[in-house]
Amino acid sequence: MKLLKSLEELLYELVSWLVFYPITMWRCVAAPLTMMRYADTELADRPEDQYDDTLSPPLFLLITLLLSQGVSGALPSVYDPGIGSKELGSVSNLLIARGMIFGIYPLCMAVALLRWKKVRITRHTLRSPFFGQCYVAAPFVFMLVLGLDFVSMPHQQGLLFGLVTMASATVWYAQAQVRWFKQNLEIGNLRAIGAFGAAFLLATLAALVLAFAIGLEAKSINPNGV
Repeated sequence: MKLLKSLEELLYELVSWLVFYPITMWRCVAAPLTMMRYADTELADRPEDQYDDTLSPPLFLLITLLLSQGVSGALPSVYDPGIGSKELGSVSNLLIARGMIFGIYPLCMAVALLRWKKVRITRHTLRSPFFGQCYVAAPFVFMLVLGLDFVSMPHQQGLLFGLVTMASATVWYAQAQVRWFKQNLEIGNLRAIGAFGAAFLLATLAALVLAFAIGLEAKSINPNGV
């Protein structure tokens, strides 16, 4: 009976994603700052009452990355679409690796906020801004990876669309982050742009280094990709 009850809860949770994922995505795209404030307030509730009408931020980011993997595999590419999962051993390992790589963006933004506020960085103080940042990172990462997928299509079929998609994703992400820094730090436009630019550059460099390190480690462990 306990097993059946657990399966019942799991089935309900998975099916409910079909409703709450598009709701969460729409809210994040349409009102990113509202969703970041929402993440802060939800953490103050009891665990069983948190994110009752949306997906939790880290879960939302992971599901978005999973959907991104599916889209990447469906589009034609000059690269082997299964090379990542082959090198890492499984699709779940690839998802974890992507989560670590793209999770650097919300992490760097959250750390930048705490550093500007001169707040001591602990697991407790980092949790709230990181959760809020996951909501904004998910649409950005999805569009960024989608743009990269189109850029890598054979014969440059999707080059223009891919570049436009990547540029649009970056502009949307930048305007949301600049407004977020302005509100939370009570600073002007130039300082907010500087705070975002520094954090974004650091996050991009760290993500590239981590992706390169994971790739090297995967090849050393599984050189034949099997």
